[in-house]
Amino acid sequence: MAQEEFEKLLQFFKVLGNESRLKIMGLLANGERTVGELANLLGVKEPTISHHLAMMRELGLVDGRAEGNERIYRLETKFLETMSKDIFSQDNLATLVDDQEANKWEKKVLQTFVENGRITAIPSRYKKRQVILNWLVEKFERDRRYTEAELSEMLQAYHEDYAALRRYFIETGLMAREKGIYWRI
Repeated sequence: MAQEEFEKLLQFFKVLGNESRLKIMGLLANGERTVGELANLLGVKEPTISHHLAMMRELGLVDGRAEGNERIYRLETKFLETMSKDIFSQDNLATLVDDQEANKWEKKVLQTFVENGRITAIPSRYKKRQVILNWLVEKFERDRRYTEAELSEMLQAYHEDYAALRRYFIETGLMAREKGIYWRI
């Protein structure tokens, strides 16, 4: 994620991290409102509403137009659609964390559950177990077919519950099986 998008996302959460601004957004989602209407509906003074609207407008979340002596505000739904589509995409959110941070966690999991090249315990938590399985599946060649007996023997070198490891490989899609033959996917 580019620094500019990161800053925009951070500002978005800062702006919406306030109860009054969230309520303003909800009211504007139902239709256009003046500062006075918003103040009456929320039981807040008009200058406070104006302050909140200025922050929301700076972000691009609301827009206002003059009508006589009043300003009418509306929610910018295009802004929300863009945020949802572009910035909140899984790929962009994944870049919020440096890969090194994720690698540190995976290394810690491996240090906890692998000793001298053997799995000391199969983690009960899915995410930790997946780290172990990803590490273990790398021990197998991609283009090779393994009989169940071969796979079991190889897995037994890493942990005594080789049947569970075989089953986890299939369940998580790391390996496929057909008629007693296994291979990496």
